[in-house]
Amino acid sequence: MVCRTTACMAAGPSERHDDELFDQFLADNGHETTPVRWERSYNKLQCPDCGALHDEAATDCSVCGWDPAA
Repeated sequence: MVCRTTACMAAGPSERHDDELFDQFLADNGHETTPVRWERSYNKLQCPDCGALHDEAATDCSVCGWDPAA
């Protein structure tokens, strides 16, 4: 039986580099890695999922439930 012990360290500066590498891997394999935000249509916010229009103060889509913070 072989037992291995791996030391665990707190997240440091290399964590950002790891995220960039993971994002690059996803992008190379056809996945979108940029955050999805509200689209704009004139003076309204437009949901990127269903296209519903909302006032500027909207925090989520009242039609489909999309939330830009999620």
